[in-house]
Amino acid sequence: MNKPRIAVLGDGGWGTTLAVLLSAKGYPVTLWGAFKNYAKQMSKTRLNPKFLPGVKIPRDIQITDKIRDAVADKEVLVLAVPSQYTRGVLRKIKGKFAKKTVFLSVTKGIETGSNKRISEIIHATLGPVKLAVLSGPTIAQEVAKGIPTTAVAASHDSRIRKFIQDVFSTERFRVYTNADVVGVELGGSLKNVIAIACGVSDGLGFGTNTKAAILARGLAEISRLGKAMGAKLETFSGISGLGDLVTTCISRQSRNRFVGEQIGRGKSLKQIRRHMQMVAEGVSTAKSAYALSLRYKVEMPITKEVYRLLYLNKSPLRVVRDLMTRKSKEE
Repeated sequence: MNKPRIAVLGDGGWGTTLAVLLSAKGYPVTLWGAFKNYAKQMSKTRLNPKFLPGVKIPRDIQITDKIRDAVADKEVLVLAVPSQYTRGVLRKIKGKFAKKTVFLSVTKGIETGSNKRISEIIHATLGPVKLAVLSGPTIAQEVAKGIPTTAVAASHDSRIRKFIQDVFSTERFRVYTNADVVGVELGGSLKNVIAIACGVSDGLGFGTNTKAAILARGLAEISRLGKAMGAKLETFSGISGLGDLVTTCISRQSRNRFVGEQIGRGKSLKQIRRHMQMVAEGVSTAKSAYALSLRYKVEMPITKEVYRLLYLNKSPLRVVRDLMTRKSKEE
């Protein structure tokens, strides 16, 4: 039986890691990057120094900057571009793929302005395509090194989520399935905002007690919004909820925790972004998450304070004071 042909759209650390994982399983893989010169460099050196340093890209993986060539005749299209660029990439491929193509979003973010999840953007742009999302505690460097990792494939269609599970599972990459697309996407996106708060705590020199409080209360507010938006509460205590939240809040490789840490040390967001190669999704998601909390009338104090920290230049110590002196309440 012929293995499905797969294209990974997005040559960041996670997209490249998944391309390498799939190639190792014998799938024909094409990796697309938006920038011609960088794609050419990657194709020649078989390295991705900006986003996945030290990991060799197999010769079997075709690397291209031509998006129409990348998506032509593919059974699976993996969307690994930052959330704010997803809609633009989808518009470029509209009508260029086969009807049988399965779309898999691996992006953890919410579009600013529309406040839509990635699956909603895909359907709004391309119509009723076959769709799944993959999320979980998946630090790219660790997966690339073969460190045991778990993830969740979510789809409303049981056949699609089982298909994605079979395609991506390896001895070191275990994939679970879930029908709760809303919950899996929100868990993967909103945890980045909480990770910024944990980073601020680190930057201010606070300890384990503080981080534990942020994690616990952060999960509570993520769950509240998720429930209001139609997700299942139990999803947030699973791999794509609590699991991803813990990883992103404690890992030294977490971009979102790093942003918060630098802010806690006194740097401005503009200064931090100037020196970052990769996108920290929590920065834009904070704006969307705060807007969603207002729309659904859900109390999200940590998210609100992260939004004020990033966009209203509120001082980190003032944020801490205001969170700690909120009106007393039951847990």
